[in-house]
Amino acid sequence: MADQDNSTRRPQREAKKRAVAALCEQRKRKRVALGDITNDVVSETEKLVSDSHSHTQKKKKRNIAKSPVPEKLEDPQLCEPYVSDIHDYLRNLEVDPSKRPLPDYIQKVQRDINANMRGVLVDWLVEVAEEYKLVADTLYFSVSYIDRFLSLNDLSRQKLQLLGVSSMLIASKYEEIKPPEVEDFCYITDNTYSKEEVLSMEAEILKTLKFELGGPTIKTFLRRFITKVGQEGVDASELQFEFLCCYLAELSLLDYNCVKFLPSMVAASVVFLARFMLNPKSRPWNSAICQFTSYKPADLKECVLNMHDLYLGRKGATLQAVRDKYKQHKFKCVATTPSPPEISLSFFEFRGADP
Repeated sequence: MADQDNSTRRPQREAKKRAVAALCEQRKRKRVALGDITNDVVSETEKLVSDSHSHTQKKKKRNIAKSPVPEKLEDPQLCEPYVSDIHDYLRNLEVDPSKRPLPDYIQKVQRDINANMRGVLVDWLVEVAEEYKLVADTLYFSVSYIDRFLSLNDLSRQKLQLLGVSSMLIASKYEEIKPPEVEDFCYITDNTYSKEEVLSMEAEILKTLKFELGGPTIKTFLRRFITKVGQEGVDASELQFEFLCCYLAELSLLDYNCVKFLPSMVAASVVFLARFMLNPKSRPWNSAICQFTSYKPADLKECVLNMHDLYLGRKGATLQAVRDKYKQHKFKCVATTPSPPEISLSFFEFRGADP
């Protein structure tokens, strides 16, 4: 009798094993969102009772899945609903006198420092940023602090490098997750300055800037301008175009003559010049970019021509740190991108609807 019961139960157990195996296989094949996962451990009776309800819920989910998601909502970090308000705020902030250096501070304030010395300092800071793997914003803020400090304080050339490393120390604390130590900045100057001197200059800079360390930089606007609107019609990969823009933007930091231009104007000029270099026969500017940046090509003429001279080595040719940096393969060797020697003046004539 017992043998008969065992022989009866054995097929039932085998059937249950096959059912469980089939369910596991079904789970493997079907990958669903968390909200679509049903309770697979309910009994068959409960499934039958709730079948009509489940069918209704699945139908609703299918209808939701079919509804198109607007493209502008795919990346919430783009802040599409209020990106224009952010841009307007940044444009107003960049003209704040407390965040702007004097356009002619070397002529009016400095007696022992000239534009060439400033260029050598910034070129060296590019190497320091590379050495310590600092983010680009740290470099831009460092140069901003230097220019703002020199706009208000007459400094001897012996302390110019001290100003540079102290400014980068402040910018690193402001931007970096793990900034270099004070000793690192002393070491990078071959211990020309002591830790106490760096900290003292740091305090002096903060006092001069009144602890106003934030604000929009060239990089801030460049992130917005090199989006799909800025890249439209460019005969190059997105990465190559982005690296070329970053290269041109960092070149502009070397030139004292670029201090007078607003960060947004330099960023727009960078996009103009990059588009020209990659498509020399096409007009770099159009109505869409004009509206996007709020700049007409005529507004950018002086800045673009100045940066073009920088790129071709007509100015600052002895400053090689930025050029060597962007000759590396990790930056697509954009520093070797060919460029025509002249830009047609007709490209600065706007042919389109006003922004």
